[in-house]
Amino acid sequence: MQQQARGGGRGHGGFGGGPPGMRSVEKARDFKGTVRKLLKTLSPFRLQIITVLIFAFGSAAFAIIGPKILSRATNKLAEGIQLIWTGTGAIDFDYILRVLLWLVALYAFSAILSYVQGWIMSGVTAKVTYNLRRDISQKINRMPLRFFDGTNHGEVLSRITNDVDTVSQTLSQSLSQIITSATSIIGALVMMLSISWLMTLVTLVILPISMGLLSFVMKRSQKYFRRQQESLGNVNGHVEEMYGGHTVLKAFNSEQASVEKFEKYNDELRGSAWKSQFLSGLMMPVMGFVGNLGYVAVCIMGGWMAANGRLNIGDIQAFIQYVRNFTMPISQIANVTNVLQQTAAAAERVYQFLEEAEEVPEREKPVRVTPLTDVNGKQVGNELALLSPDGKISQVCGDIEFKHVRFGYLPDRTIIHDFNATVRTGQKIAIVGPTGAGKTTLVKLLMRFYDVDEGAIIIDGFDIREFTRNDLRSLFGMVLQDTWLYNGTIMENIRYGRLGATDEEVYAAARAAHAEHFIRALPESYSLVMNEEASNVSQGQKQLLTIARAILADPKILILDEATSSVDTKTEMDIQRAMDNLMQGRTSFIIAHRLSTIREADLILVMNDGDIVEQGTHDQLMARGGFYAGLYSAQFEDVG
Repeated sequence: MQQQARGGGRGHGGFGGGPPGMRSVEKARDFKGTVRKLLKTLSPFRLQIITVLIFAFGSAAFAIIGPKILSRATNKLAEGIQLIWTGTGAIDFDYILRVLLWLVALYAFSAILSYVQGWIMSGVTAKVTYNLRRDISQKINRMPLRFFDGTNHGEVLSRITNDVDTVSQTLSQSLSQIITSATSIIGALVMMLSISWLMTLVTLVILPISMGLLSFVMKRSQKYFRRQQESLGNVNGHVEEMYGGHTVLKAFNSEQASVEKFEKYNDELRGSAWKSQFLSGLMMPVMGFVGNLGYVAVCIMGGWMAANGRLNIGDIQAFIQYVRNFTMPISQIANVTNVLQQTAAAAERVYQFLEEAEEVPEREKPVRVTPLTDVNGKQVGNELALLSPDGKISQVCGDIEFKHVRFGYLPDRTIIHDFNATVRTGQKIAIVGPTGAGKTTLVKLLMRFYDVDEGAIIIDGFDIREFTRNDLRSLFGMVLQDTWLYNGTIMENIRYGRLGATDEEVYAAARAAHAEHFIRALPESYSLVMNEEASNVSQGQKQLLTIARAILADPKILILDEATSSVDTKTEMDIQRAMDNLMQGRTSFIIAHRLSTIREADLILVMNDGDIVEQGTHDQLMARGGFYAGLYSAQFEDVG
């Protein structure tokens, strides 16, 4: 039941990607619809965003005015030099100083506006990112297990990390950049026209050339960026798989084969990467070359006009600055357009996940599980009570009944056809059968990881669909064949069974699970931090810790799925005795392949092809000489 999540999925994150603005762009299938959803997400921050846009416009506008004001100081300086040359006057430094002070104030105010809009947008971005990740996290908890059984874990992780990060970066950088660039283009064009329409026309003639070359380079480079991302995904996936299974890799002496496969993927990545980098690296030189042609044309035209007295030097200087203010934002907008396509694709993936079908909603008035209290309001031990919607209270006992249960993971593939069974409080129920018979599926239905297609599962007189899932699962304790421990101390991992447990209760649970002897022998005892793979303890020791966790939880119903499969025979006997004590007075379901471990069960349910084909005690089933007897005999023949 436990699967290892892949970190990020192939092609997402990992070792790196293309340079900014030249990544391979995955286009959104519904660009307009995604933008509408994104705007709805941003609607609570509309005031801040409007403020940011105004400030971005103001910052660009004030920066645009600068060259025009500077031209006055340049003209005054040129006039002063001419007066000195003719001996009729001097340079008016006071005027030039006043102009420069105005210019400094203008640029300072532009910088302040830019800083404020960046500060506001950073706050908005942080809140939007937080909200999206919170919504995804909450959505994960509402998703049915069916979704995760059919979806790569790396895909889910990619949406909550890479996709949200892409949206975040666009909001923090590109949104204001669009306004700033558009303002710069329009403002520079207006100012150039106010200086000379003829030189403006020369500048505009250069523009189609630069855009054509830019489009040519981008089209040629896109296919190499796509190949780079595919090759990058292969490299990431191979490294991840080899690192995760390095023990098996070494056991089968496959290091050389792994290296050869990596070199193949790495060569493919290198080939596509250098081509994509080379072509994308041509963009700035090409734009610079075309821009320089524009400067040459402007300088020649401006010099000719200045010689004829149609323009002064300050206007030429200002015009050259405006040419740069006009051409650079065009490249920025082309870059932002590319980024917006990628952002729309990332946002679409996020919203698709948020719109996935959720678990069947809880009932408005469910059966609630509460602590059982005495007449004085004090809890009676760890006993629990059921509170029905009509106000009736009954103690949790653990009676379970399966009534004509029918279920299939897919609509056209039923694996449990007509399951019927009655389990009484305190009974030890063993579920046996060949692989694929439906044993673990039965447990998933019992805990409402899936809902039955037909029929019902009854606990203490209530259909389990009448409970909230949280309340229902609070009745169960599970020990699975696949152990799960998280990156924390041994104490924290055992306490996961009941978060409010004291240290003494944790110690008692460890002793009951026969785990304390090895815990005390560890260098840091209960304070030892489990690593990411929990590989600093053995598989059998991990199983003991999960059993201690279940003992600490003190549940009403136990589910043991091959709980002793990873321990040695002596430890298995110790655990079996601990389990026998734990199962006293509790309803217990034991899924077992080693039939010798369930001979003392009160009831054995023999499953095959999704149905109970036999049920009874071990002696009864052996005397019958049916399917169970065949399984039992075959197992001991294999042992012999």
